[in-house]
Amino acid sequence: METILAATVIGVFWLLGMGALGTAIGFGILGGKFLEGSARQPEMAPKLQGSMFLVAGLIDAITMIGIGIGMWFTFANPFLSQLG
Repeated sequence: METILAATVIGVFWLLGMGALGTAIGFGILGGKFLEGSARQPEMAPKLQGSMFLVAGLIDAITMIGIGIGMWFTFANPFLSQLG
């Protein structure tokens, strides 16, 4: 039983860690491209800003789904029923 719980904890840590890393990289690229586009065409900045916030919400949604899956495996582990 301890092996299943330990493997679950390690898996959840990897899930959350990779989700956070991917989100950080995504936001860095997104912000850089927004600044690049705004510097090239300042009149397009409001349109680009709206698109940037839409994509930022989608990036965050992916991370929140990963957190939900991690919490599910942590608190309602479906693999514990396989022990019996």
